[in-house]
Amino acid sequence: MAQEKAETLVWLRRISGDLATATIQRLEETLPWYAEMPPARRSAVGLVAQAGITSFLKWFEEPASTPAIAADIFAAAPRELLRSVSLTQTLQLVRVTVEVMEERVAGRSERVREAMLSYSREVAFAAADVYARAAEARGLWDARLEALVVDSILTGEADDELPSRIAALGWHGHGEVSVLVGTTPPQLDVDQVRRTARKLGVDVLIGVQGSRLVLVLGRADLPARAGDDVTELPFTEIAKRLEPSFGSGHLVLGPAVPALVDAGQSARAALAGFAVARAWRHAPRPVEADDLLPERALAGDAVAKQTLVDRVYRPLQAHSADLVATLWSYLDNGRSLEATARELYVHPNTVRYRLKRVSEVIGWDATGPREALILQTALILGSIGTDATRRRGLAGRRPAPSR
Repeated sequence: MAQEKAETLVWLRRISGDLATATIQRLEETLPWYAEMPPARRSAVGLVAQAGITSFLKWFEEPASTPAIAADIFAAAPRELLRSVSLTQTLQLVRVTVEVMEERVAGRSERVREAMLSYSREVAFAAADVYARAAEARGLWDARLEALVVDSILTGEADDELPSRIAALGWHGHGEVSVLVGTTPPQLDVDQVRRTARKLGVDVLIGVQGSRLVLVLGRADLPARAGDDVTELPFTEIAKRLEPSFGSGHLVLGPAVPALVDAGQSARAALAGFAVARAWRHAPRPVEADDLLPERALAGDAVAKQTLVDRVYRPLQAHSADLVATLWSYLDNGRSLEATARELYVHPNTVRYRLKRVSEVIGWDATGPREALILQTALILGSIGTDATRRRGLAGRRPAPSR
């Protein structure tokens, strides 16, 4: 048997060149992707095929060397080949090589044929291991890059490299973006979050910062799949469907912004709302950051203060002084129509009409307890700002010099 094995090895070494040539020819005939590759990459694939044949001869001579030889096959491949040739294509390459060798040795020795089939299995497992390691490294790199991008958005430190980093992550967003902030669950299933977001027609960036979980949501043109919602849902509805992915506690949705590069504005509002959400005893889950404007303003959020003044006080003041006076009186009198009417010397129906006009102008209804708090905070802030402006104007006037 030893003499037969030695003779077989001599014969296999003699035909190894022909086997490599036949393998390359079969690849060109049967695999369209191989024929379409640039010459340099085709040459690299040919080197891998040649390394596979050579390593089989070494293994046939010394079967105990299987792990090292199987790894050496792919060590000969350039690094860029792993990125351009998929695992499926690699297995097709192994299959074609085995078929060619099987045809050539079928009539020579059954022992060689069995050894070749056994070795091809080892090579297939080695290929799967190489690609699994590459995918794991890619996943870790993507996770670090994603964390860096989310951190840049939260801190507002966007630079010229942010768009390229976002593109490297495969971001499909094309329109509005909103940031959702909540608590991190004990077991976060990132893949489940991405699948849910995909079904809702949005792309997502995920950032875990200790006990805080941040999702950057962006409307995206994603390939439709069975079961996906093809309608464009509002971000409030998207946040409700993503709510089970968060831990217990408050969940705050920032306002929508035009693009991902502007997501810092939504993130700042969401983080500010998340910090004070506990001050609203019956806050819904999720809650919009703009619904927490009074709490944010009391906590010193300058953006919330300016938003209340710009969206409530100034529009009412510009529309009619009567609306401002009626709203002040109505809120000061405990939202009583009769008490407000007596103070303003008007009919209660007039008060009702003016309150309706207030709602039409600013979009908030003063008759509700929560919205009344928002409006009263806006009036206070607007009055403080008006008084401060008036004092600065008076201080800037210098008395005329006496003669």
